[in-house]
Amino acid sequence: MSTKYKANTTEEAYFITITTVGWVDIFTRLNQKYILTNALRHCQEHKGLEIYAYVIMSSHLHLLCKAVNGFILSDVIRDFKKFTSKKIIKTIIEEPESRREWLLDHFSKACEHLKREQQFKVWQDGYHAIHIYSNSFIKEKITYIHDNPVKDKWVTLPEDYYFSSARNYAGLEHEIEVVLLELFSK
Repeated sequence: MSTKYKANTTEEAYFITITTVGWVDIFTRLNQKYILTNALRHCQEHKGLEIYAYVIMSSHLHLLCKAVNGFILSDVIRDFKKFTSKKIIKTIIEEPESRREWLLDHFSKACEHLKREQQFKVWQDGYHAIHIYSNSFIKEKITYIHDNPVKDKWVTLPEDYYFSSARNYAGLEHEIEVVLLELFSK
């Protein structure tokens, strides 16, 4: 796998996009969103993930984050994707899901080209990691992250979308704790 967009370091911040195979809209269900938020919290508590901004969209998530305390971000993201893939498939199988057969077939077909044996593939290979290099770049990416649900017309204001750190920055009830960056705080 190419290392061009891979976060192989510790203590450096990145803007990351993690996307489902075929951009399938799996995170339209609350149970699937909670799989991601629970896994992100676990990574924060046990794998050195420090999150500055995030948003969960229907087929992807964006993070502005870094790994701390000796953890390597690429390892954290790998483990996050592996764990959430299994949980997402388990939820599709065990909980009410009107698209069950279609989703399982889609995630199964995504494995056909793989060299190693795998039953389902939920996430696209890799993740698009862009190294953070300036305060203006941080502001640009946080604005982009928070404006995603507004651009998709899910909400009028970024802080109205519950699965976004825009709520943290607005001082509202939120799902995940993030490290608030003063350069962006209101």
